[in-house]
Amino acid sequence: MNRAVAIPILIVLTILTVLTFLISGCGSKPTPEIQWKAFDGQKAYEHVRQFVGFGPHPSGSPALTHTADYITTQLRAAGLDVEEQVFTAPTPRGPVQFRNIIGKTRGSRGAADQIVVFGSHYDTKWMTNFVFVGANDGGSSTGVLLEMARVASAQPNVWFVFFDGEEAMVEYGAGDGFWGSRQFVKDLQDKNRVNSVKAMVLLDMVGDANLNVTMPSDSTSALVQRVFQAAKDAGHRDYFGYRNSAILDDHVPFLEAGIPAVDLIDFEYGSAPGLNDYWHTDKDTLDKISPRSLEIVGQTTLRLLALLQQSPSLR
Repeated sequence: MNRAVAIPILIVLTILTVLTFLISGCGSKPTPEIQWKAFDGQKAYEHVRQFVGFGPHPSGSPALTHTADYITTQLRAAGLDVEEQVFTAPTPRGPVQFRNIIGKTRGSRGAADQIVVFGSHYDTKWMTNFVFVGANDGGSSTGVLLEMARVASAQPNVWFVFFDGEEAMVEYGAGDGFWGSRQFVKDLQDKNRVNSVKAMVLLDMVGDANLNVTMPSDSTSALVQRVFQAAKDAGHRDYFGYRNSAILDDHVPFLEAGIPAVDLIDFEYGSAPGLNDYWHTDKDTLDKISPRSLEIVGQTTLRLLALLQQSPSLR
């Protein structure tokens, strides 16, 4: 071969080799390990303080708009992409506009059994005879999700969903309550994306200073087992239990669609063990919740995410 021809060919081959190495390196970049210990309960508590500061924020209220804007701002500051589902639905109070907020970590591919959804409702119950700020019921889980989004922002295929309209206007049932979660699942079905979701983890009422999370029986057993393992790994096993009864909550529409789901909820929120006399009352205030409780739940749930990323299909 002519020497003048051989040198350019060698240069081209070298360039192709370098490009191949770079492309393969980019494609195989490992997902960073989840630093679940970095979850800061005080930061989550400060988010809850902001929500309480907005006052009562039932669905359709101006205060709910302020709350939603705050959530959106925090998600974007954490580096997530934000989408919204705004829709109007009939309620016992007439047509009401609802607003779901979805924070998606970047690099999400959405292939089958890839996406892990963490959910919380951020509306407070509509009350007419007293002021209800929902520090625990709505506020605590939403604060935890925002702090989780900060810590897990580099993880692919994680969605943090803030549901509007969880609270019933009159009585929970087919036509009252859970508007946001029902709409979110319907949207997944309409877009043929149900199979993209590996699991749904719901947080609700997780800030009680006397924390006792009990997963209800209408939770996917494989997920319950992984929650217990995550709690053990994080050193928080004593705070998590199981109850032999179901709870109607935002995880139910996911279960009905065939998506594995679990509800992390502390339904003993009151003045004495076994009572729930702070629930849906004017006593659900900031002084009843604890940064430590928020941290226990947040760290455990982030450890759960790591386990789910390593798990095969839960279906």
